[in-house]
Order: sequence, then structure tokens, then C-alpha cells
Amino acid sequence: MSTKQRVRIIAGKWRSRLLTFPEVDGLRPTGDRIRETVFNWLAPTIGGARCLDLFSGSGALCFEALSRGARDCLALEQNSQALTALNQNKALLDASALTIKRADTLAYLGNSPDQPFDIVFVDPPFQANLLTQVCALLEQNHWLKDGSLIYCELSSRHNQLLAPANWRVERSKSAGEVSYILYSRIEP
Repeated sequence: MSTKQRVRIIAGKWRSRLLTFPEVDGLRPTGDRIRETVFNWLAPTIGGARCLDLFSGSGALCFEALSRGARDCLALEQNSQALTALNQNKALLDASALTIKRADTLAYLGNSPDQPFDIVFVDPPFQANLLTQVCALLEQNHWLKDGSLIYCELSSRHNQLLAPANWRVERSKSAGEVSYILYSRIEP
């Protein structure tokens, strides 16, 4: 049986609420300080935004986005234990604007959405080296529109990310073992 981990929502309508999630290999929630910085960067655009959380894990990013006024969020997760915890936390917070899907992110991104997203969170397990492939699929299959923001989190030591040519770095920072970058998409 896996042990329970906790993450705290930093701000918004669910401020200070604790979410629990299982200890799962590769699941590494975005830390409080990094999340606070990222959502300060997103503050001008988060209200009313359509968000996509590609490797939801603990749900820290999607719940934080909804807590701060995002219109809705689609969260993808493949691990059954993490998926169960996401659904429990959705019920706990009565987060009706959250849609959770059990999906392999790469396979899911092989399709095109009904409409593109405003903000996308890309925070896969570091050891999987999926960032470049995921970012290419986001661009190729029309998941983004002109001006969409893409948040990427990666290992400081093993940076394998090659972002699409029409993505512009808006902000970037490092904290310990983690580098994080906010891109904006410019119509090619």
C-alpha cells in the first residue's frame, strides 16, 4: 500500500486546502514556491482560461489554476492510484470545472481537440524524457492557439527540451533540481 502525500493549494477560492495523493514512482508535485512563481506569471491570464494539465499526477497545477479562476481544466493521468486520488480531490473540492481522463498523454495528443487551450501545463516524470515530443504534438495537432501559454517543468541537470520554433520564452527560472519555463505560442 502506498503512503499518502500532501500538497497545499496556495491561493484563490481553495486557498490552504490540502490535497492528498499516493506515493507513485515518477510523481513529483510542483513545489509551493515554484507554483507560487508560475501562477504569479499567469495571474494576468488565468481568469476564465481553458487549461490542459497533461501529466496531472497530484493535481497541484490543475487545482491551483481552478482555484485562481480558470474557467475549466482537462487533466490527463495514466496511473490508476493517482487517478483515484484526483477524483477524490475533485469531489472534496466540488471542482465541477475539472474533467479528469485516464489517458496516455502521447496517444491522446495524437488527436486534435474540439477547440484549443489557453494554458497548457507540461510536467512529465523527469526520467521519461517526453518534453520535446509532447511539445511537438501540441503544436502539430492544434492544441494551441495564437497567444496560448505553455508551462514546462524539467530537470535542471538533464534538459532535453527542444521547443517548437514559434514558441517564445516569456519567463524562466530554476530552483534546485528543477527548471521551469513559460512559453507563449506565436502563430507561425
